[in-house]
Amino acid sequence: MKFPIALQPYTIREELKQDFLGSFTKVAEIGYQAVEAGPPPAGITVAEMKAHFDRIGLGVIGCHAGLDQLTNDLDALLDYLDVFGGRYVALSYNFASREAVLEAAAAFNKVGAACRARGVQFLYHNHDWEFQKFDGEYALDILLQATDPELVKLELDVYWAKKGGEDPAAYMRKLKGRCPLLHVKDMEPGEERFFAEVGEGILDFADILAAAEEIGTEWLVVEQDACRRSPFESIAISFNNLSGMGVTAK
Repeated sequence: MKFPIALQPYTIREELKQDFLGSFTKVAEIGYQAVEAGPPPAGITVAEMKAHFDRIGLGVIGCHAGLDQLTNDLDALLDYLDVFGGRYVALSYNFASREAVLEAAAAFNKVGAACRARGVQFLYHNHDWEFQKFDGEYALDILLQATDPELVKLELDVYWAKKGGEDPAAYMRKLKGRCPLLHVKDMEPGEERFFAEVGEGILDFADILAAAEEIGTEWLVVEQDACRRSPFESIAISFNNLSGMGVTAK
């Protein structure tokens, strides 16, 4: 049970504003092999970003984007990913009704087909609101049923699945072949259910990691939406705890 480990740099979003390239150097120094990162900010070219990433030994496995970008400017985003060899693009969304889920599913199938034509896999990334029910079914289940499993796969977030009322590992086991990336973060005990570093909270990571292996997950992606300590300290704790679980693969 070995997985390469990437970082979703939303965790270090404020640090990136201060020092974009230097922050990624710190990520690589912790031991992360790759990130989910979109194009660089103004003042830094894609070529400069790629050269820096090559120097520090950091890859880009994919990025997140909004539906507007994916429908109106997809080629530019895929051109960027092509430079890095990134294979995934992920989207988060929100649904007010069953009809809204089905409408989005049709749009996601189209985006997924366009991505697939360029060798990129489209992923849906959940929060907790997808575990609301419409006509007795989770919004997320409706979405998965209404989308082509080859065109729309899932980047399940185990924290948000837990907050949505599900056992993350149990839900994962319904996703064989459909969850190539897994967002990992933990949850503090108590009513607030605040974010915690992997291995520092109440989630059963032994079961989660076993399920990830069973369903064919390719990458673990650390993300912590908010941290009680410095973000770099938090991502180091998560990485080191995963390493201590014996699952890190180079």
